[in-house]
Amino acid sequence: MKYILVLFFCVFSNVSFGAELKLDSDKKLIVAQDGSGDFKTVQAAIDAANTDEGAVEIYIKKGIYKEKLVILSSKPGLKLIGEDKENTIITNDDYSGKPNPNSNRNFGTSDSYTLLVRADDVQIENLTIENSWCEKGQAVSLCAKGNRFIIRNSNILGCQDTLLTDGDGYYQYYENCYIDGTTDFIFGPARAVFVDCTIRSKKDSYITAASTPENQEFGYVFFNCVLIADANVTKVFLGRPWRPYAKTVFIKSKLGSHILPEGWNPWADERFPDKTKTTFYAEYKNKGKGAKTNKRVSWSHQLTKEEAAKYTLKNILPKDDFWKTIR
Repeated sequence: MKYILVLFFCVFSNVSFGAELKLDSDKKLIVAQDGSGDFKTVQAAIDAANTDEGAVEIYIKKGIYKEKLVILSSKPGLKLIGEDKENTIITNDDYSGKPNPNSNRNFGTSDSYTLLVRADDVQIENLTIENSWCEKGQAVSLCAKGNRFIIRNSNILGCQDTLLTDGDGYYQYYENCYIDGTTDFIFGPARAVFVDCTIRSKKDSYITAASTPENQEFGYVFFNCVLIADANVTKVFLGRPWRPYAKTVFIKSKLGSHILPEGWNPWADERFPDKTKTTFYAEYKNKGKGAKTNKRVSWSHQLTKEEAAKYTLKNILPKDDFWKTIR
């Protein structure tokens, strides 16, 4: 079997092409609900995968898989590949405050996930990952808690707290993904890069809520992304700092008219009253009706050409095998 993943990305004026990823047939497991594969559920395939001798690909045929998935730290290098991202759907509906049937407590935000990735070097492609709960409260779709995590050509759907980019200092890469939600729907401490993604706001609220560690140079960086919103959504902030030292930068992206003129929100918080003094929120050469910067909050930044030059994948991502995979 030769399954080829091709990565196309463009950062500023630099264009690079990704390397092919190939796996031998004995390293591929097939999931199919009709019984035509090796397993009928995705979790069964994950549990059976042996990554001790190298990467294992789990190929998931079309279907709606109502599962709560966990990729443990003992499964590094696992690859989940869907047959068709629009019709290969992993969905669940846990939320913060919902009784947990496996314990005597309720779910919290971080364990309300549909998919939890604890292993390093996990790659995902052509999947829809969804938390269908949208009534109230936090409901995580994807909790990426492993280092050097890559997801391409996928949908990450939810409402509040859709995507948790977890792991202080961890590297994560999102390419050509569709991410939607209502409030703080991209949040966490990881060093996360978003390339050619579509970000859809479903409510007047906030897109990002970074909690970048103090000594981490980069937080969230969005390259060539498109920010859209539902028709009734007209008042959206690019982000607010979940913790001091939050860092978020939008570069050469298209910002819709739903983005408020001030751009960023300080998130008044008695625990951290001076977050705006340490937060770094910046933009560079964005376009669209929401990209006008003359009314941005005074504590945000407009990068100069010289300042923007350091925002490249080569500078942001580690220069090891992970970097070789991305480029």
